[in-house]
Amino acid sequence: MKHPYQDPDRSVQERVADLLPRMTLEEKAGLLFHHAIGIGANPAPVGLTAEQMMSRQLMSHFNLLGAGTPRQMAELHNRLQEQAAATRLGIPVTLSTDPRHAFTDNPGTAMMAGPFSQWPETLGLAATDDLDLVRQYGDTVRREYVAVGLRVALHPQIDLATEPRWARISGTFGEDADLTSRMAAAYIEGLRGAGEQLGPDSVAAMVKHFPGGGPQKDGEDPHFPYGREQVYPGGFFDYHLKPFEAALAAGATQVMPYYGMPVGTEYEEVGFGFNHSIITGLLREKLGFDGIVCTDWGLLTDGPIMGETHAARAWGVEHLTPGERALRVLHAGADQIGGEACPELITALVRDGLLTESRLDVSATRLLAEKFRLGLFDDRRYVDPDVAEETVGRADFRTAGEAAQRRSLTLLENRDDILPLTGRPRLYVEGVDPAVAAEHADLVDDPTEADLAVLRLNTPYEPRPGLFESFFHAGRLDFDHHRLKQILTLLDTVPTVVTLHLERPAVIPEIAERCAALLAAYGAGDRALLDVLFGRAAPRGTLPFQLPRSMTEVAAGRPDVPQESPDPLYALGHGLRYAAETTAAPNHAS
Repeated sequence: MKHPYQDPDRSVQERVADLLPRMTLEEKAGLLFHHAIGIGANPAPVGLTAEQMMSRQLMSHFNLLGAGTPRQMAELHNRLQEQAAATRLGIPVTLSTDPRHAFTDNPGTAMMAGPFSQWPETLGLAATDDLDLVRQYGDTVRREYVAVGLRVALHPQIDLATEPRWARISGTFGEDADLTSRMAAAYIEGLRGAGEQLGPDSVAAMVKHFPGGGPQKDGEDPHFPYGREQVYPGGFFDYHLKPFEAALAAGATQVMPYYGMPVGTEYEEVGFGFNHSIITGLLREKLGFDGIVCTDWGLLTDGPIMGETHAARAWGVEHLTPGERALRVLHAGADQIGGEACPELITALVRDGLLTESRLDVSATRLLAEKFRLGLFDDRRYVDPDVAEETVGRADFRTAGEAAQRRSLTLLENRDDILPLTGRPRLYVEGVDPAVAAEHADLVDDPTEADLAVLRLNTPYEPRPGLFESFFHAGRLDFDHHRLKQILTLLDTVPTVVTLHLERPAVIPEIAERCAALLAAYGAGDRALLDVLFGRAAPRGTLPFQLPRSMTEVAAGRPDVPQESPDPLYALGHGLRYAAETTAAPNHAS
């Protein structure tokens, strides 16, 4: 017998209204949790497999970590859907993912592209200031995700990079609210695909981190206790809201609050995931959002991350029990708790009379409606592994991603118009694949024998002691004395083209003064870089944030204030062009 909720010809509202009363308390509680799962050699990075969480906790939302082949990912999705279809009500699984189309490799924030097409980081997309390109990127992400069964993007990250030391800047669109707003809207449109509403071919965007995770005290990240405070000494709280207003207007259906707690504002000094004045008062009542609010991962219980025990990010409510924290999250107005698998806490709260089942119904309604809109109860329950293999990393997707890498490169200095390079110079390289460089030049091992050098650098940072912490590049933005001396020695030995991967705004005045040319990269392969250096493509990017002149200036800045430096080394929007651009297409894949 087919129930009304199984009828695709009925409206989403009718289907939810039929399904919800059929659910037990335990089934509703399971909907409210969204945990991580793995694939391949490490199928259970958080202690439980998806199959165990489905059978024991009745959960159906999972964040996929790691990457197998497209076929492996599609087959994993189908296995989970088969198990879900065999349950009492057949509620399908929703798979989500952190970003996985660029160069970042941080298990807590984003993954390397792997089999997917590889594009610049979102900073690089912002550097292009090209909305059509960002829509194309979002559409490509959508097609590749849908092919393997990933239906919720735990992105875009639309925080503003107003505190240059913050470790999460590479995932943002920079420090300008207007630019970020335009980029976010275009990206969400690309993820949604054709139509004004989510549909069976859409990927739902979970925009983060409300109300803006950029203004971190001293630039520290609230994944860790020492970074829990967000501060607004410049009074720019509302400035950080602008991208979220644009994202909601563009149709975002899910929002993730950050871990941080606001300090010195009109709002409660508790983490945003527990914060009624932020989630209900600001997001739901003032901004009118009635979609899904999912907390960031790990707010309730202490747990292992990469073999280390980390405390729950229960900032401001550390004294509460896990059950009391869960109650606080739901009373704040959130619908789902990320990175946890303990729905028994919710059922206990209801049975103890501390939480009404009708409150669960409010969130369950939102979560079920999203599954229906995405077609997961219908044709989109399963994917075709053959189509997944054909779609993920398709040649035209890779070509578009590589073109975006080249286009995002930002020319900051070009003394005596040394770029683009011509002929086959004798070239000394550091940080560049010699095999790629040898396609363009004759390589030498001694810089004193070179006509010029190409040096690739990464933004400096202060290493942190913990294994998980080590992936968050925070602290100082300038090179230490020893490393700077090495760099400057090379620059003084031979004319040097320096390319700096900007995951944060580096402090490099001495390098900028003594290099022959300077480019900013935000995720670009060596082939893309060499194409630009040798004039097969032109650098079109502009800086999505200021580059400060000194760490003294950085330390004196106010974390919430954009473009605060009165005399930056390079201003937001800076980007030179070649004097006589040659834009012939490269004759090789890059």
